[in-house]
Amino acid sequence: MKPNIILICIDDLGWRDLGCYGSTFYETPNLDKLASESVVFSNAYATSPVCSPSRASILTGKYPVRIGITNYIGAQEERGKVIGATNGDYLSLSECSLAKALKEGGYNTYHVGKWHLGSEDYWPLHHGFDINIGGCDYGRPVHGYFSPYYIPTLPDGPEGEYLTDRLTDEAIKLIKDNKDNPFFLNLWHYTVHTPLQAKQEDIDYFTRKRKVLNLDEQEEFIECGYYPVDHMKHLVLKKRIIQGDPIYAAMIYNLDWNIGRLIDALKETGQYDNTLIIFTSDNGGLVSEKVCPTSNMPLRDGKGWMYEGGLRVPLFFKLPKPNGNLKMCHTPVILTDLYPTILEVAALPLRPHQHCDGVSIVPLFTDIPIERDALFFHYPHYGNQGGTPFSAIRVNNYKLIHFYEDNHQELYNLAKDISENDNIINKEVIIAKDLANRLNEWIKETKAQIPHPLQP
Repeated sequence: MKPNIILICIDDLGWRDLGCYGSTFYETPNLDKLASESVVFSNAYATSPVCSPSRASILTGKYPVRIGITNYIGAQEERGKVIGATNGDYLSLSECSLAKALKEGGYNTYHVGKWHLGSEDYWPLHHGFDINIGGCDYGRPVHGYFSPYYIPTLPDGPEGEYLTDRLTDEAIKLIKDNKDNPFFLNLWHYTVHTPLQAKQEDIDYFTRKRKVLNLDEQEEFIECGYYPVDHMKHLVLKKRIIQGDPIYAAMIYNLDWNIGRLIDALKETGQYDNTLIIFTSDNGGLVSEKVCPTSNMPLRDGKGWMYEGGLRVPLFFKLPKPNGNLKMCHTPVILTDLYPTILEVAALPLRPHQHCDGVSIVPLFTDIPIERDALFFHYPHYGNQGGTPFSAIRVNNYKLIHFYEDNHQELYNLAKDISENDNIINKEVIIAKDLANRLNEWIKETKAQIPHPLQP
């Protein structure tokens, strides 16, 4: 009997936003319990520091550069010391998406939540999903988290209904109504993306907790000059350095409660033990921009940035047939790996020409190494959060970043310096040269677009 598959992707959830990843302010008991029954990855990466490229990578098994979506869809042209590269505005229907592959393998395919991969002609129903609830071209809840939502693929609920609750209700109904075939549920919650909105009783709870922990008396933000992009260069760039926002905490608390409800539904229907549950995020947590809801420390920076806080994400797999060897895995993996991994767990043939940048990480579940040593990142854009255009490569514990504004490079040993404070580019010259050469070869091989110089 093929396992059911639930892929939960949270929007903008940071690497340290769960208790099981080290948060001491946010409360996530249901997710922590799920993680305790899972294989948890400490070095998991999104393919981009922003949403649309990472989501496209999950569905295709390809790096964003091969898909032509390297920034969030709908981004305006960015100008600073250089001009950001052009960006695609939809996920091509020529891609054999993960949903199409699973549908051909006998799965019922459901999408619930955020999509943000193109206009109506490119919504989930055109990419292999049988049902689409809530997926459209919106990158966030444009009208807020409380009904009426005015989301074109989600009828409004009673006034004041909370979006995360509603989407979970819809997911639970699909689980309970599913009969004959195994199902693939692509549950992509809009939370915890801005706007920051939560239920008042939850906000009150974390406001009290904030006072108990004396967070009001601590420095929460630092100022870091001005934004590097022209349309925001008059604004002071600040970053949050501790977790303590009660509204954001309330959003995570509500998310955790809803994940608990989803798990209860699986257990009530007798499907929990035959369901692969994958939990992750599409990019790092938001620490800067107009609101600064979270901190990823000890990781540096966050969403929109080239450092670990922008790229590293939580990731764990609750296996349908646990092997008794559940653990924390430290091998670097990336979201392109989800496609082939899911196919292997589902006992379906791999599609290496499709998921060409992903490898199945099933061997890691039983401590068997995988054959891949380099991860690549390419974001030739200015982020709204203060980041600048870059490409990067990680090999073993070393990460090299190439910055396009002035073409300088930085090198970090992440095993010794997870916060990326010690640039060793002049100390490890041979390693730096090797990684730079490999990164340049990859950029040429993928025909990656790079930022344009300003015209004189």
